[in-house]
Order: sequence, then structure tokens, then C-alpha cells
Amino acid sequence: MNASGTAGPPGFGGAWAAFPQRLAAELRKENRTLAAEIIHEIRRQIPEFSRPLSGQFGAAIQNGVETALAEFVDRVEEGGGELDAERLPVYRALGRGELSEGRSLDALQAAYRLGGRVAWRRYVRVARRLSLATDAVAQLAETAFTHIDEIAAASVAAYARAQADAAGTLGRRRHRLLTLLVAPEPAPGPQPRHARPEPVPDDVLRQAARDAEWPLPDTVAAVALSPGPGRRPPGPGDAGPARPPGGPSRGLRLPSLVLADLDGPAPCLLVPDPAELLTDRRLRQVLRDRAGATGPVVPLRQAADSLRWARALRAHAPADEPADADRRLTDLLLLADPPLVRLMAARRLAPLDALTPKQRERLAHTLLAHLQTPHGSAPELAERLAIHPQTARQRLHHLQRLFGAQLADPDARFELEAALRAGLARPGGPGEYAPGPPC
Repeated sequence: MNASGTAGPPGFGGAWAAFPQRLAAELRKENRTLAAEIIHEIRRQIPEFSRPLSGQFGAAIQNGVETALAEFVDRVEEGGGELDAERLPVYRALGRGELSEGRSLDALQAAYRLGGRVAWRRYVRVARRLSLATDAVAQLAETAFTHIDEIAAASVAAYARAQADAAGTLGRRRHRLLTLLVAPEPAPGPQPRHARPEPVPDDVLRQAARDAEWPLPDTVAAVALSPGPGRRPPGPGDAGPARPPGGPSRGLRLPSLVLADLDGPAPCLLVPDPAELLTDRRLRQVLRDRAGATGPVVPLRQAADSLRWARALRAHAPADEPADADRRLTDLLLLADPPLVRLMAARRLAPLDALTPKQRERLAHTLLAHLQTPHGSAPELAERLAIHPQTARQRLHHLQRLFGAQLADPDARFELEAALRAGLARPGGPGEYAPGPPC
């Protein structure tokens, strides 16, 4: 506590009481011209503040300097205390102003330091005129620069709060844009009432993109992610983003233009300019961490299709591995109608049913390799399957006996390969649809 019973600033104890009463009066006289000098030096030495001080910008700088000087003298006179609550909005406005100008806090911090040095040169002359003791001069210096630290801290806190508010607003706008882009397009023909949303009008989409500060790209790729810890997998009704980003996944870092719903029941991303951003290190890390399935690169208006295909692939790919639909387009085609693929497999792969599980698996691999190699010859199969050429010939003869003319029929070959790629020739015969990896 100081002599008047008022608590001083942290670190000063009762040292404020050492200042003579006439010091505050002399500092106030100095302040009459000091504010102008500080503003002149700030404009001269700090490029961000070099423009004419007109309008709201100029008024905020002028008011900030004058308020800081006046409050310092009041604190010297009153023996310290906290910053005046009625003056705090002035310092906070300076912090918010820097954000609205699109700047970091570097320029404002530099202005505070410069203003402190200019003010101290004046104040030390006052101290000499008053013949203050060395200890009092040192205490005056410490209090002056601590005062600057405190008002700077108020500006920094206001900047951070405004930044968080802006990020929240922008996040909500981008979530709305993501919802508009990945909402499924209506199917052709009559639709049950409210069954599918109408296409988003171009002007609505453009305005939503402007609000979200998101330049509309020509192409996009959607990404289906595995749910975060403690969340259920997406269900049939989870067509789009569930809510704005937040919660447990806030720590994930993504390129700024990637639209994201990370914490809903059906988490997803929408990646603009995929050729560039899909190679970004931060995005690749998220795809690994959340086993992302990347949909095909499509025109912007087909974003919903890309997400639908990505989710289909995510549902059938290994649960802990990323997957890329652009490399699995045939698998996506097979996923379009699993019952039809099962029916086709049951018919085309029926010759394998009489074999043992081991024989069926071995010949299925050989048949797929035969269909996918340029000529299907024994040497090609031997190289692809890493078996002896004679073993390859024996298997080829076995396949000829089982499938006969089907191996020369284009339609039959297509259906056989589709069934085999779908993994429907596994031991036990055709069963639940589960596409295997492309060979």
C-alpha cells in the first residue's frame, strides 16, 4: 500500500509515495506538447502509421497517445492503482483497429516502445529540473515503462479477442458454404416433396463464397474422414456437415482454403485446387490421422458427387488407411449397385464353386491376373504372380477347362474382372460385397 492507502502497480510496493506532489503537475505541463511529438515520431519512423492521421484511424491514434499520457500522470499523482476501467476501451480499440487494418501487432507494439522512449526523454528532463533523487528517477523510469506494458497488454488482449470473434464468424460462414456445396443435387424426374434440396442458385453461391472469403475454384475434391475419438461412424442420413467446426479437432492444422467439418458424425473436407492442395504436408497429415478417403477431382458443382463417392470408398476401404478414389474408379463403379455385382459374380464365377477354398482363391488370383495382363500368357502370369511358368501353364489349362469360351468373350471377361475386383471369389463363395484392392 502507498502513503494514501492505495495499492500500487505490481512490483512497485510503496515506491510511488517517494514522488513529490509537484512532479505530477510538471508532467502534465510536459504532456501539452508531448503527444504531438510522439505522434510525429511514430509517423516518421513506423511505415504502417505514416499515412495522414484523418478519420477514425487518426482519431484513434491521437486519443490513444493522449489518454496513455494522461493516465500515467494520474497514476503517479494517485500513487499507482490499476488501469482506469473507463480508459481501457481506448487501448482496446487500438488493438482491434490493427486487426481491422489487416496488420499484425508488430507495428502497434513498435509504436508503444517508441512512444515510451520519446516520453521518457521529456520526463527525465522534468526530473532533473525538480532535482529528484537517483532512486526516484529510477523508480519513475520503471513505472513509466510498466505503464506502457500494461496498456499494450490491453491492446494485445483486445486484438486476440477480435481475432477469435472474426475467426468464429468466418468459420460459420465457411461451414454454411460447405453445406451449400456438398448438399446432394436433385435426381432427374419427379421427386417426393422435400426429398432432395433444390440446386443452389449461382448468385446465392457466389454471395456465400464472398462472405466466406473463399474464391470459387474450377475444381474440387471432397474427402471423407473417419470420425474422431468417441464419435460414431456416419449413418445413412448423414448427407452433409452436421455443425460448424470445433471441439476435439480444433488442434488439427489445415490449409486455410480447405473447407472442413471435422467433428460432426460424418466429418468431411472440401479441397479447392486439388492438384496443389492435396500435396500439402498439413493436409496429408490429416488424411493419415483420420484415414481420409479422397473423392475424385470434379467441377465445383459436382462437389456433392465427389463426397458421395469418397464416403462409399471410405465405408469399404481399410478403416485405418487413407484411400484415393481417383485411383479406384472401377471400385466406385462396383459400389454403385452391390446386389447386381453379387448376382453377376454368382453367375460368372459359378465354375469355381466346386473347388476347395484354397483352390478357389488360387485360381481367382490367376484368373484376375490373366484378364489384366496384356496377353494373359503363362510367362506374364508367372512374373505377375511370382510363380514358376510351368505352374502358370497348369493353372491356365485349369481355367480353360472351367470357363471355356467365356475367356474369349469381351462381355464375359468384363463381368468376370468386375466380380473378381469386387472380392466375390473369396473362400466360401460369393457373399457380402467387399471390394478388394486393385491389382
